[in-house]
Amino acid sequence: MSEILTRRNTVLEALRANRRQIYRLWVQKGSQPKLVRPIEQLARQHNIPIYTADKQKLSELAQAGDHQGVLLEVGSYPYASVDDIFYAAKSRNEQPFILLFDLIQGTQNVGMLLRTAEICGVHGIIMQERRAPDITPLIVQHSVGAAEHLPIAQVTNLVQTIKELQAREVWVAGTDFGDDALKPSEIDLDRPLAIVVGHEGDGLRRLVRESCDFIIELPMRGQVESLNAAVAGSVMLYMAWQARGFAGAK
Repeated sequence: MSEILTRRNTVLEALRANRRQIYRLWVQKGSQPKLVRPIEQLARQHNIPIYTADKQKLSELAQAGDHQGVLLEVGSYPYASVDDIFYAAKSRNEQPFILLFDLIQGTQNVGMLLRTAEICGVHGIIMQERRAPDITPLIVQHSVGAAEHLPIAQVTNLVQTIKELQAREVWVAGTDFGDDALKPSEIDLDRPLAIVVGHEGDGLRRLVRESCDFIIELPMRGQVESLNAAVAGSVMLYMAWQARGFAGAK
């Protein structure tokens, strides 16, 4: 089944990643050459057919909002395995750095976390298959194409997967509140690490929380009671990357 990716940055990253089956590129007639030239060049490198059409035709194909004059017809999202994530870490000669979603909801939340994860050098994402969002074109768009570069694995049981990660010498840190929670300054994050981010309202599920090696709570000083889940997760990813000396930073 084919999908439609829209907007220039999203389409560009999908072409750069080249992980999906790509059928054809659509470009709006009269588009500014400097805006679409990098996209067309990549499409030609991959021998992808390029079609032109007016704005109305592209809007009909997109069935969505502003497509920015480009559409990419692609195959379904290529999910990875947990082993693929470990291979990504090994291929970079790095300690595993993994992000787990515990029933995270909302396309914007998921997209933001995927974007931050890719920027911080996370080797892959793990989410529970049931009651978790599929990686839809809208999520790819909210991630600004970052989802196209990340190995994302769907698993049957998140608690069991956490135990498997621990058996492979990965420390699992849950982001949550509680008397047992540590401040980031109280724990060394420069280690094989998986960070678990929970549901926006409910936090981590009990069994998931109990399975973590430790719980980290971000300190706050303002009047607002909590951070958005995607923001808290993003802060934690940056702190873990900082503990690794911002390895690989440009």
